[in-house]
Amino acid sequence: MSLVFEQEMPLLNKESSGAIRVGQSRVLLELVVHAFQDGASPEAILQSYPTLSLSEVYGAIAYYLRHPDAVESYLQERESMAASVRQKINSTQPDLRWIRERMLAC
Repeated sequence: MSLVFEQEMPLLNKESSGAIRVGQSRVLLELVVHAFQDGASPEAILQSYPTLSLSEVYGAIAYYLRHPDAVESYLQERESMAASVRQKINSTQPDLRWIRERMLAC
């Protein structure tokens, strides 16, 4: 019996926004990588993101382990973008702390 290599679907898919999704799911690469960095096993990650397959989780982790510098650079870029969006939202929204204080007072 010989091993037959098959062409597989791309494991990671980059969207036009720059976000990288795992497999055909909507799960972001950074979610899988951060969970792995926090000590979660691939099986535990799968429980958190059931739209993924176990092979997709392992594949995303394997990609991270093969390309740690590139993935870390991507993670830093995504965090920078998120911080920029948070800052923009905070600068355009009014201060609503008084609503929280009023609700807690009841």
